[in-house]
Amino acid sequence: MPRPRPAVHPALALAGWCPLSPAGAQTTQLLVEPPWTPPVLWDRVTLTCQGSGTAGATTWYKDGQRWRLQGPDRFIVIESGTYQCDRPGTGRSPPVSVSNAWLVLQVPARALLEGDTVTLRCRNRKDTSVTRVQFYQDEKDLGWTLKGAELSLSPLQLHHSGRYRCEGLGGFGLSQSVPVTVTVHVAAGVAGSLLFLVLLVGVIVGCHWWHRLAARKHQER
Repeated sequence: MPRPRPAVHPALALAGWCPLSPAGAQTTQLLVEPPWTPPVLWDRVTLTCQGSGTAGATTWYKDGQRWRLQGPDRFIVIESGTYQCDRPGTGRSPPVSVSNAWLVLQVPARALLEGDTVTLRCRNRKDTSVTRVQFYQDEKDLGWTLKGAELSLSPLQLHHSGRYRCEGLGGFGLSQSVPVTVTVHVAAGVAGSLLFLVLLVGVIVGCHWWHRLAARKHQER
């Protein structure tokens, strides 16, 4: 007895025939643990390379230069810098920069979806004390934080997208972080519904145009 097919969203069913839709494309990814961007050296960061081929075939790059040949697929970072990995068949990963700056603003290292609970955290090197923390979005002053060195963007909205940085007083006076980018994505269910509506409107308009054209040809006979 044949197995029943899983239900497919109408928008996906209509979009599946499109030759411009990349299906099953694989890329090399560099995973960070703890999952924060940018990762910081004092967190004892582990980088893991994911891609096709065997783990022992991983080539590592640091600051744009080939660093380790045919090494393991993961390691603990002991030096700040920009890292990439390469796996046969899926190529080189996007870069990941491990920071050792005095002040760092961190964003969760994952896709940020509308409605998520998200907190940005401003951290001094080795988590030493930082006070009078101030946050900026696209250079707009967001005021003094009321939760220590954290900024809550919950629930996340599309207007939260932008470039953020923080300032704070630490052991070496006033410091400011390098800006980080926050990109908020529409939730998959919402995006799928919007795509379905657009396709539905296109079908309705096309049918209406076809009926008008058929009626005109019938009148000309």
